[in-house]
Amino acid sequence: MARILAIDFGEKRTGIAVSDVLQIIASGLTTVNTKELLSFLKTYIETEPVELFLVGEPKQMDNSASESEQHIAKFIVKLKNTIPNIPIKRVDERFTSKMAFQTMIDSGLNKKQRKNKALVDEISATLILQSYLYSK
Repeated sequence: MARILAIDFGEKRTGIAVSDVLQIIASGLTTVNTKELLSFLKTYIETEPVELFLVGEPKQMDNSASESEQHIAKFIVKLKNTIPNIPIKRVDERFTSKMAFQTMIDSGLNKKQRKNKALVDEISATLILQSYLYSK
């Protein structure tokens, strides 16, 4: 088996999480500058086997696409062209940022640590991946 890599795409920063090779455990990997995302992914798959990319799908409460969907759709086209041999699935990411923030509170992080938006993005990607792994 190979890893599953989850992407919480943002215009400035993107959170990334990966599963273990048995696809049981989701772990935060890092947050990267979105401009460097494709380069990061190409380098990562050279050293680690990845069988699936999960990309968060932000939706409004009425199930319509959020404003950021247009940026994500463009990224997905670039990702398919850059790494065509790894399939891409979309996963509803509603509430992941709020859940990530609550996770930080529950973990005992202080206010200054909770303002780290990169950490919120990484935790959000982990939550996206964990929800997918549970649904499998």
